[in-house]
Amino acid sequence: MPKPLQRKRIITTGFVILILLSSCRMRTGFAQQVPSIPEDVTTATDAPAEPVVIPTKAATATAVPTQVPASPTPVATVSITAVKGNLFIRRGPDLAFNSIGVLMEGQKVDAQARDILSDWAQVTLPGHADQTGWVSLQTKYSSVDGDVSSLPVIKPEVWPVPSYLRNCTDHQMLVKPGDILLPSRLEAPENEVWVYPGVYTVYDLDHPDQPDVAEVQLREGLEIDIQVNGYGEKHKCP
Repeated sequence: MPKPLQRKRIITTGFVILILLSSCRMRTGFAQQVPSIPEDVTTATDAPAEPVVIPTKAATATAVPTQVPASPTPVATVSITAVKGNLFIRRGPDLAFNSIGVLMEGQKVDAQARDILSDWAQVTLPGHADQTGWVSLQTKYSSVDGDVSSLPVIKPEVWPVPSYLRNCTDHQMLVKPGDILLPSRLEAPENEVWVYPGVYTVYDLDHPDQPDVAEVQLREGLEIDIQVNGYGEKHKCP
């Protein structure tokens, strides 16, 4: 009777050992199915993720050539010299403007600008650095040194105010300089003529000696009457 009991115990013990081995194999297989976590990666519950820095093209060290600004082109100097006499400086580029200064014979000034026809040049008044005027380039009293066309063009923004001479006598008059014929009052309204500002001498053409009867200085907007003829006779304009 003792041998069968011993076999039963051996079988029971073996069965228990088999169950334990199976259990260990199942646990080991489950553990192999879970992936391991690398040590250099953190999960979202451990710490916030670091911001991702994307390199830009500016990060490349590229040499940029330095551009040296070009020096401005020098403006050619144009000078005006008064020759053979004095040269009027007027407030605008026309003989109809008042004279505001004089360039004395032999005196030289630099031109700053020109009119569109290059007949006049803008200059600084001698002794007045803050004032400018215009001199004629078409007269024998001006000598130009330089290229006038290189000067900037200035268009006038003002216009001259006319000045007039009126003959109130019965004689014809001659106005100099300019040899301007001034009809008698009998030919009105032709006895009134537009004359540029300046200094003039009036001569009686109906007198045999053609004496001068008046010396007048005209300014813009001024009208002067000639009331005395070569015989000293006085008249008034109607």
